[in-house]
Amino acid sequence: MTTLMQASKLNDDESRILSHLNKKAREVEKPDTLNDAYYEATNRLEQIGIAVPPELRRFVTQVAWPQTVVDEVERRLDVKALMLPGEDKASEKLTERWEDNNLESESPILHKETMIFGRGFVSVGTNPEDAKKPFIRIEPSQQMVAAVDTAQRSMVGALRSFKDWDGARNRTLFLPGSTIHLRASRNGWEVTNRDDHGLGRVPLVMFLNRRRAGTWMGRSEMAASIPLTDACARALTNLQLAQEGLAVPTRYLFGADKDKMVDPKTGQPVPVWEAYYTSLMVHSDPKLTAGQFDAANLENFTKVVDKYGSLVASISGLPVRYFTDSTVNPAAEGAIRADESRLVKNVERKQTDWGDGWGWVMGLSERFATGEWPDGNKIRTEWHDAGTPTVAQKADAVTKLAGGKAILSVQGAQDELGWSEAKKKRERAYRQEELRLEWNALEPDIDGEE
Repeated sequence: MTTLMQASKLNDDESRILSHLNKKAREVEKPDTLNDAYYEATNRLEQIGIAVPPELRRFVTQVAWPQTVVDEVERRLDVKALMLPGEDKASEKLTERWEDNNLESESPILHKETMIFGRGFVSVGTNPEDAKKPFIRIEPSQQMVAAVDTAQRSMVGALRSFKDWDGARNRTLFLPGSTIHLRASRNGWEVTNRDDHGLGRVPLVMFLNRRRAGTWMGRSEMAASIPLTDACARALTNLQLAQEGLAVPTRYLFGADKDKMVDPKTGQPVPVWEAYYTSLMVHSDPKLTAGQFDAANLENFTKVVDKYGSLVASISGLPVRYFTDSTVNPAAEGAIRADESRLVKNVERKQTDWGDGWGWVMGLSERFATGEWPDGNKIRTEWHDAGTPTVAQKADAVTKLAGGKAILSVQGAQDELGWSEAKKKRERAYRQEELRLEWNALEPDIDGEE
């Protein structure tokens, strides 16, 4: 049974794990900061090897392609239902727990964090007000690190590092038997609270992006697109400079005597550039030569940017139209599906992997709520279709599948249409109310027949 205890000291094993995780947190701080800057499109050109003079800073251009690479995948990762072992329909209690913790809106944050930093975390903890409704929280990836026993494939411990509202440094140490809250003091880290849950495993689930065998850090979804983003940022910055100096025709005036350039009304000298732009140059010496250089054609820059966009599309699996201008007519539904085939397969791979993660999260919540682990922790996660079918396309497909026969039940058709469990439940209530009203309307005729 979970017990909450007040301040105490860390034992030697806990101190050793804390020291290891603190070191690991320092190691990932720089790459995490850089990934965050690329996602938010706030990375400066100095970070990619270009020294920009202060007077030219206004020409610096940011490129948000890494954000596109993440967001377009995340938008297709929507959990549809959670099913307990041995059941073939959504579990009402798991759905209720999902809704209690606002995971409909929180889960996309977890998926996005995992793709940006290569790792994401969901913690499960005791709810002191209602033990049957455990807390499920999305932890910020930048504040989290974990230590994994590679041989056992199990988490040894995890650490969250953050600052409180008053600026004080805090740590949360997640261990197989306890969750310990610490606060920085003059004497080191002071334990402010301890939850001795006795689970035998860390009450935390780590999601990894592009996981490799034997490694437990994951890789950012943006990693391969970042060098091309840097190259495009350089090209666009050079385009801005060229546009400022070469996009407008440059005029010249040879053989002019500035002493003869006077205002005809006042007789006062005028600047050379002002004389050039007025009628004075018409009355100037016949020996003067005036003309202009043609403006530079900057199309080479736009072609380079388009090329970089197509390269990012090729390595990310996203359609080219997500990165460059499209001048063709909108594609038909079948063509869209074909164009997005690599994107859809990428999303489906993540659904398979992260579906296990959400199953483990709900298994932990079940353990906190009931004191027992679900059978083999085989909770299944069902996802919405990762493709881009329209509602009309889905409805037409379902109708053709039925073929005038009762192939699909009403609920089966609702599943094919991608309805959520809440929407199906609401629809059943509507249908029951309609049947009740129809029955009430028939009662007088039935009584008259009798």
